[in-house]
Amino acid sequence: MNEIFTQQPHRRWNALRGEWVIVSPHRTQRPWQGQTEDTTVPTAPQYDPKCYLCPGNERAGGAITPQYTETYVFENDYAALKSDVPHAEFDMNNAGLLRATTERGICRVLCFDPRHDLTLATMPVASIRNVVDVWAAQEAELGAREDVSYVQIFENRGAMMGASNPHPHGQIWATEHVPNEATVELAAQQKFFAENGKPLLAEYLRLELAQNERIVASNDTWVALVPFWAVWPFEVLLLPREAVAHMHSLSAPQRDGLADILKAVTAGYNRVFDTPFPYSMGFHPAPADGEAHEEWVLHAHFYPPLLRSATVRKFMVGFELLGSPQRDITPESAAATLRTAIGKETR
Repeated sequence: MNEIFTQQPHRRWNALRGEWVIVSPHRTQRPWQGQTEDTTVPTAPQYDPKCYLCPGNERAGGAITPQYTETYVFENDYAALKSDVPHAEFDMNNAGLLRATTERGICRVLCFDPRHDLTLATMPVASIRNVVDVWAAQEAELGAREDVSYVQIFENRGAMMGASNPHPHGQIWATEHVPNEATVELAAQQKFFAENGKPLLAEYLRLELAQNERIVASNDTWVALVPFWAVWPFEVLLLPREAVAHMHSLSAPQRDGLADILKAVTAGYNRVFDTPFPYSMGFHPAPADGEAHEEWVLHAHFYPPLLRSATVRKFMVGFELLGSPQRDITPESAAATLRTAIGKETR
């Protein structure tokens, strides 16, 4: 890239969302006098008698978590969505301004492992592969329902990202309508496919592999990179080398590769600032509407908040809320840091 784009303020186009991101590399020189985070992380035991996700313990709603040995899925005891909500719509004076509609859905919790002290970063790859298989099975099961249009798989890791329980787990929300983020990405990918006859993310990955500037890890089936349009400081995008629209469509080698690269990225995160890295991570499969969706490529987003150190985080406030997204360190600089932390040669 031209040197001006590594040292001077500029805008980058987010092709997946159809919006601009402001990059301000010079701001890394400013002193920080804002909030800093507590980096104290209590040592977690293998089993916590007070944790409702540990095997054999009672959950808040009174149910008993069984003595599971690998993974465990259950309906969220305090689900944000319900499947039995009667349909209703509201539109004040049919003006399209004060509108509401009911939303049905299913919320499940997936315990990755019975051990309380593990994370994706510390679990064996074979155990992560079990998680990948459950994700795929859940997507297939929930996506087949007539009242489900989208299956969102995600994990919040760390108290900084709102995780209320450190036990290794994630969530699966199946919604009646396609959520906002997936709707935006769907429109961009459909438009690109209609104009170019190729999936947007497949073509984007081809360009990234050729440039090899923002790749942070890869294997035979998956690539992890800091996207050209990244907003969060150490944001990572996971893409399959061979386009596939749904998790349940992944081949055995692709599932093996996904488990491997999840381990590489999350373990690498922890080495960036020598601290357990907080993040929100989630997969975006194609909508569950029975269509082929040739335009869609399954992918995962990692959004970690840490910026300069284990104690300084990125805040999405001010101009980010009122104007447009903005970042300080360039995606290329972040990728270099992550490559070093992951400690693997890309290929």
